[in-house]
Amino acid sequence: MNYAQHINTLLKPKIAASPLVLDLFAGCGGLALGFEAAGFATLGFEMDNDCCATYKHNLHGDCHPVKLTPETVFPKAQVVIGGPPCQPFSVGGHQLGIQDARDGFPSFISAIRQAQPDIWMFENVRGLMYRNKWYLDKIIESLQALGYVVEFQVLNAVHFGVPQNRERTIVVGHKGCYNYPNAIAKHITAGDALIDIPSELEKSPKFLTASMDTYIAKYEKASSCITPRDLHLDKPARTLTCRNLAGATGDMHRLKLEDGRRKRLSVREAARLQSFPDWFEFQGTETSQFNQIGNAVPPLMAYAIAQSFRTYLNSSVRLSQRQILSKRHLIQRDLLEL
Repeated sequence: MNYAQHINTLLKPKIAASPLVLDLFAGCGGLALGFEAAGFATLGFEMDNDCCATYKHNLHGDCHPVKLTPETVFPKAQVVIGGPPCQPFSVGGHQLGIQDARDGFPSFISAIRQAQPDIWMFENVRGLMYRNKWYLDKIIESLQALGYVVEFQVLNAVHFGVPQNRERTIVVGHKGCYNYPNAIAKHITAGDALIDIPSELEKSPKFLTASMDTYIAKYEKASSCITPRDLHLDKPARTLTCRNLAGATGDMHRLKLEDGRRKRLSVREAARLQSFPDWFEFQGTETSQFNQIGNAVPPLMAYAIAQSFRTYLNSSVRLSQRQILSKRHLIQRDLLEL
């Protein structure tokens, strides 16, 4: 079974009544797709209308088009997941942290307080653990105060079958013995992901012009780029972002053809590299679709996390309050050593 067959077969939403997963800052449903494929029921909250339309079009769960605030009312749920806006902590977003109006963590913490889930998680950029580590500490303290063991790891999507190097901070809160999903040894290359697209799915390629080639050459020289930023089919892709998918920038993703021409990635190609199945249809303009893909959690990675949540929920092992406090002390020590 090749890569396309794998994602098209594995990542199919299953109709489920429980456990309910509240999906906050849901985007187009990358996290939700992984969880629905693992048998969870989802309920999304997302302020972007195109994202909500994509969510509803492809998933069983509903999606409320709402801008979350600490005052938003949430139902009880066994699981809460989400991707609070990462711009406050990304290099591209200038790493303003708590001073950024886009900060979604107060709303996320409020949801945990109301829903009282058995387990929850959020994903964010690696930058949350470095320049803004002080804010990560503050977030963890607030969530620990609600009675959770809070743990974190930087996971790379390439270790879960995604043909892309994409590192993200995954923070999980629980009350028992949770284990992060195990990485797989084999890496899927961009060539594995795109092998059949030019002949079967690509309909109207957008080729780079001579002036764009010149601009890219200047960009790579100015940035002391050793390896050209073209997509290398013999290895996983570099991280997909809104900027390098939707924008005609020097850093944009592009595929060099055998005849020397270079083309921008299509929506379907970008979706494959992010591990979205071919049947998953994005709504809105092309730019909106690229933005949805660039912001998404890769569904294959989400599926691995969902499976680890399923294992946790099926386990009867839960920690006493004393054990939770003891484990919290060890985690705080690890935070100090970062």
